[in-house]
Amino acid sequence: MLTKTTRSAIRALTYVGLYGAGEPISPRHLAEELGESPTYLAKVMRHLVRAGILQAHRGVAGGVVLNRPPEQITLRHIVEACQGTILPDFCTETADLTGVCAFHRAGAELHEAITGVLSRWTLSQFLAKPHPDALAAEDVRCWLEPNCPKRPRRPARAATHVPEPPPAPD
Repeated sequence: MLTKTTRSAIRALTYVGLYGAGEPISPRHLAEELGESPTYLAKVMRHLVRAGILQAHRGVAGGVVLNRPPEQITLRHIVEACQGTILPDFCTETADLTGVCAFHRAGAELHEAITGVLSRWTLSQFLAKPHPDALAAEDVRCWLEPNCPKRPRRPARAATHVPEPPPAPD
């Protein structure tokens, strides 16, 4: 149900939410940390910027930051930014489904359940528990865990001074 693009977006947003601290993180750095292709992750970031989930900053210190608080970013927002609007695949000509066939009623119920779950989960919940418990980690491989390190490597900043040359040999 969730595409690779959506999963990459969730992983990237989790990383930005955990380690960004309001500072722009470059898509290249994100790609390196998440083990993704920089080109592919840049495409994912464009989806999230267009949807207003991320804000892009240009320039040498550029990158992306969350554009709204994590509790306002639902899983539905992320999925729809990456996969398109979740449309019902049943008859929508009537709001009263009592007279329609069972398939259409089941489809309406399924659509309501999917959009309800996606709307209920927020990025803040992912940030609150981005890693499995030690016991669960033994039994379940979390696709978020290996790609969202507990201690991020921040990109090195450009040096602001020129270091002294080493002393000349005698």
